[in-house]
Amino acid sequence: MKIVAAAFAASVLVGCISAPDINCNYLAQPAGGAKASNADTDGFVPLFNGKDLTGWIGATGMYGVDPNEPGVLQCFPERHVKGQPGNLCTEKQYRNFVLRFEFCMPTNGNNGLGIRMADITKDAAYNGMCELQLLDDGGSAYYDSKRDQDLLHGYQYTGSVYGIVPSRRDNVGKQIWGKEKNFAGGGSYLKKPGMWNFEEVRVIGSEIEVYLNGILITKADVSKFKGDGTDTPDGKKHPGLHNAVGHIGWLGHGYNVKWRNIRIKELPEDAKMDAVCPCSVKKCPAGFTTLFDGRPEQLTANWKGVTTREKFDNPIVRQAAKPGKRADMQKYADEHMVKHWSVRNGALFFDGFKGGYSLATKKDYKDFEMCVDWRILSVTGDSGLYLRGSPQVQIWDAHNQWHIGSGGLYNNKKNPDKALSIADHLVGTWNTFRIKMVGEKVWVWLNGVLVVDNTTLENYWDRSRPIFPVEQIELQCHGDPVEFRNIFIREL
Repeated sequence: MKIVAAAFAASVLVGCISAPDINCNYLAQPAGGAKASNADTDGFVPLFNGKDLTGWIGATGMYGVDPNEPGVLQCFPERHVKGQPGNLCTEKQYRNFVLRFEFCMPTNGNNGLGIRMADITKDAAYNGMCELQLLDDGGSAYYDSKRDQDLLHGYQYTGSVYGIVPSRRDNVGKQIWGKEKNFAGGGSYLKKPGMWNFEEVRVIGSEIEVYLNGILITKADVSKFKGDGTDTPDGKKHPGLHNAVGHIGWLGHGYNVKWRNIRIKELPEDAKMDAVCPCSVKKCPAGFTTLFDGRPEQLTANWKGVTTREKFDNPIVRQAAKPGKRADMQKYADEHMVKHWSVRNGALFFDGFKGGYSLATKKDYKDFEMCVDWRILSVTGDSGLYLRGSPQVQIWDAHNQWHIGSGGLYNNKKNPDKALSIADHLVGTWNTFRIKMVGEKVWVWLNGVLVVDNTTLENYWDRSRPIFPVEQIELQCHGDPVEFRNIFIREL
């Protein structure tokens, strides 16, 4: 970002349960064909090895591994050498890609993500395709909290295409359960200083999409601008705006910004933004029924809303209600469902906002086996699956929250409630559950690892009763954005 404080502006299952006929491996591959040996399950490869700056060029003296946090890349502005550029860039140049990373801003922090930089010594905002802003959006230098007034242009906040396309800043009154306290302010989807954020950036041709903590905050097509200063909002020339290839870089602006888990997936030259999915669609296993595999019509065909109104999220209350009452409440729940659950990039997406709640199968199930892919989209994100209407098979950020793996039967009191091990992938990476329920007993595999073994699921709603013999399956609302896909089930 180019403001006064920018010092270096010129210068990112039992028995048959183990049946091998269910293929839960991802099919996604990078642009070159076969998946690289160090790629994760989604086909992403690390850009930062967590130990040194191998693969990076430019301001290697000003960036380095945080001595207090292994695996974390940090900008050390005090190490900057006058006259030298402040940009740390990838040695390799990239055309079309998806970039995932986590970052942490200090108070009034400022940096940026340079895209397709041809000359790493020059200002990425103008000589690269663009700079995608990284800023403490709620910092006193950029936002007046007393007046609720931005002190900068919209195209200067986090995720914006600097000087050209503003990012989304409407996160006001949307959070539930007090979670607004986590955000920087001013309508930003950025977390407060000292908190980690997850960002996914998609660059294909002239198009750019930026997802911050699960929310699409920027969608731009720079081909709509000439770049000669005649039609750009900042009135400046952007000669690199139409660069087809270039380096990716972090732009040193004089603040101790931190990054970790930086990884990239290259895409082919003919990639299309509306066809990019984080993972491939899986084939429905033999004997299973598809509940969701990316088709928008499946949301209303196979799923229904759940509401907490009059405690109708409680199966005991629902079962006791008269048919007319149940119909009325279901209509209400469905009206709210479609406002908060949608199909985005081939995935079933929940925005986590006020007014939204869990999603349930239209059909009730007795004994079953199911497969479901899921990914959390924010650091310390939280969700889960209700089995037969009861909480819950836990989903959360096992690496940053409680250091307990996902998959555990969280609400158990007498029986084991924790996962046997941590088998979770990084935030933003897809995971696969395989769940079997027979009677009161539950088995859970996470990414092929058995994490719950023949454990009784207790009745959260009335612990004096066993679990309901037949009920719906739910995807849980916990106030965080989350995605699901490749949901298959078979009755036993």
